[in-house]
Amino acid sequence: MKQKKEWITYLLGTLSKTYTPQTMLHFDNPWQLVVATIMSAQSRDVKVNEITEQLFKTCKTPEDFSLLSQEEMEQKIKSINYYKTKAQRILEASRMIIKEFHGEVPENMNDLLTIPGIGRKSANVILSSAFDTREGVVVDTHVKRLSQRLGLTSEKTPEKIEKDLMNLVPKREWGNFSHYLIYLGREFCLSQKPKCNLCLLSDKCPSAKRK
Repeated sequence: MKQKKEWITYLLGTLSKTYTPQTMLHFDNPWQLVVATIMSAQSRDVKVNEITEQLFKTCKTPEDFSLLSQEEMEQKIKSINYYKTKAQRILEASRMIIKEFHGEVPENMNDLLTIPGIGRKSANVILSSAFDTREGVVVDTHVKRLSQRLGLTSEKTPEKIEKDLMNLVPKREWGNFSHYLIYLGREFCLSQKPKCNLCLLSDKCPSAKRK
C-alpha cells in the first residue's frame, strides 16, 4: 500500500504538470451537464458538444425540456447514437427534477442516482464538475484500463476499481485524478496500441516495463 501511495503521489505530480483537470463536456449549469452526461453514454464527447451547442440555445432548464414531446426531443438529438432511449431519459430526468427537487439538480450521490439515465459514474462527473463536490472517483473505460495498467488495482468491475482508487488517491484529488487518466488514455495509453515510447510515464509504468 505504501508503494502504491508513493506511486499515486508521483502520478499526480507528473500528470498535473501536463493536463488541466476539467470535463470535456460543455455546459453552463448543472442541468445542462446532466443532459450532456446522459447523451455521452457510448458516444464521443466531441459529438455530444456538437449537438448540445445547438440544443442549449433554446433549452436551458429542466422546465424547457419538460415541455418537449418525445418526438421533439428525438429530433433535436437524432444524430447521436441510441437517441430514442437518450431522449426518453432526458425527458424523464427533467420531469423528475422538477417534481422531486423543485427544478434544481441535487448535490449529493444518493439523490442523483434516483434520476433516470444517471449512474454512479455520471453522478461523480456531475458532483465534481458542476458542484466541486467529491463523493467518489469517476471510473470510465479509460480510468478502468489505466488503473489496471498502472498497477493501481487488479479488480475488474468499476465499483471495485473505484473503491481501490478512493483508498489510494487523496480525496481532494478524486475528481482531478480521473481527468488525468482520461486525458492520458486518449493521448497515449490507447486500448489497442498504447504509445508507450511517447508516454511521459514510460520510465516508471509497470506495463511499459513489461513490454
